[in-house]
Amino acid sequence: MVEDPVAGSFEGRRFRPRFVPVRSGVDNGGTPASHQSLQRVAMTARVPEGRKPKLLDQVREAIRMRHYSLRTEEAYVHWIKRFILFHGKRHPREMGEQEVSHFLSALAVKGRVSASTQNQALCALLFLYRHVLDQNLGWLDDVVRAKRPQRLPVVLARQEVKALLGALDGVN
Repeated sequence: MVEDPVAGSFEGRRFRPRFVPVRSGVDNGGTPASHQSLQRVAMTARVPEGRKPKLLDQVREAIRMRHYSLRTEEAYVHWIKRFILFHGKRHPREMGEQEVSHFLSALAVKGRVSASTQNQALCALLFLYRHVLDQNLGWLDDVVRAKRPQRLPVVLARQEVKALLGALDGVN
């Protein structure tokens, strides 16, 4: 007696279908986001034999190998591009700690970015140097850090609370 294969099985063995995260909607280029991400994967796979993929393709490959999210990949590639353009399209292998410090300081001083934005750029550059270029930057001491906003608690005095509750209408 032969049993029918169970739904969700392949040749009698159970398997879990793999889903690829896809953002809905259309990006700026007019093609759906899922199609663009597939094009990026295909472009990475088309590197001729004996040639290394371009730097940003290496970054994308390293990010995907570590299962980072698509949004992290986009953010890291963006910051790496800005870093390269900031230094006149020099290759990051030619640059080091001093150039990274200068870029991050310029973000804080001239760009007036928030501390979390500067931290994201730092993480992207550290990822580039550690996991793609296999270089250790060391500790970046001379970076001008963006200031975090000071959050002061707002507390009302007893008289202010009485005046506020006295101004309310209704029964509760």
